Amino acid sequence: MNTGMLWFDNDPKTALDQKVAEAADYFRKKYGQTPDLCLVHPSMLAEETQRQAGKITVRPWRTVTPGHLWIGVDEKLPLGAD
Repeated sequence: MNTGMLWFDNDPKTALDQKVAEAADYFRKKYGQTPDLCLVHPSMLAEETQRQAGKITVRPWRTVTPGHLWIGVDEKLPLGAD
């Protein structure tokens, strides 16, 4: 992730998709970019390995603390760089 922001929301009554939407809205206002990736603690995704929250891909990442979302713009590799 080239540009990212850490967002905290540990309210158990708020659905993950809503948390991602609120963080994305703030990110757009602050950075002028639309986020497309959100990393969360694996416990926040239950047994899913990845999901979509609107147009944002949500992936588990062990180093993200529960209750936090690391949201931003995914690093895109140039064609043939991988």
